[in-house]
Amino acid sequence: MRSLLRTLEHATLRDIALVSLADALVGASFGAISVSGGLPLWVPTALSVLVFAGGSQFAAVGVVLSGGGALAAVATGLVLNARLLPFGFAVADVLQGPWWKRLCGAQLLTDESAAFVLRQHEPRRRRAAFWVCGISLFVVWNVAVLLGGLAGGLIGNTDALGLDAAFPAVLLALVLPSLADRGTRTAAVVGAVVAVAATPFVPAGLPVLLALAGLPFAGRPGVRADAEAAPGEPELAAAAVKEDVR
Repeated sequence: MRSLLRTLEHATLRDIALVSLADALVGASFGAISVSGGLPLWVPTALSVLVFAGGSQFAAVGVVLSGGGALAAVATGLVLNARLLPFGFAVADVLQGPWWKRLCGAQLLTDESAAFVLRQHEPRRRRAAFWVCGISLFVVWNVAVLLGGLAGGLIGNTDALGLDAAFPAVLLALVLPSLADRGTRTAAVVGAVVAVAATPFVPAGLPVLLALAGLPFAGRPGVRADAEAAPGEPELAAAAVKEDVR
């Protein structure tokens, strides 16, 4: 670990520390809300160790606390975690070595660790950024969830502290960067309308899954972005679309 730390620049290590601190606060709120909502302490703790995906954990526990079943909670978490699949392809070069090392690395793949890898260009620094960020977040997140769960058992009503806002706040933070694309915004609006309209008529947890009905409205953002990149040059835009189709 010490050699990995020496590989990275001070600014990168500082940024990783700041991200870890921010995740610690979110993890503590996750543990506190889960336990105060009626779940035993081992549930958020086990989720954090085995799943280690903050957004999916929030979504799954949110479904359960709202009265949804385990199947709906698992499906919601899987759908949200599907975003990590392209991340895995993007940082695959850092996961080299025996199978057990690649397995551990897959467990540490998060939005943050992938982001720090993509900031680096030298292979050695890419690997260092991934392992330092991944290990730091894993330790900090799990400790924070455990401490938050213990505190939640003592506090009782976390709504009084405003921690109930952590669920929607985290999920909103996950989707906001994607809403810059017009097609994604359309899909999100359609999905939200479907989910809200279905809420009074279906069991808890299903509206989130029904929101997937908005996906067909997303279109092809890559093609659309190329076509709109130079509105004053229709010939270049058309060529970009043809190239993307090929």
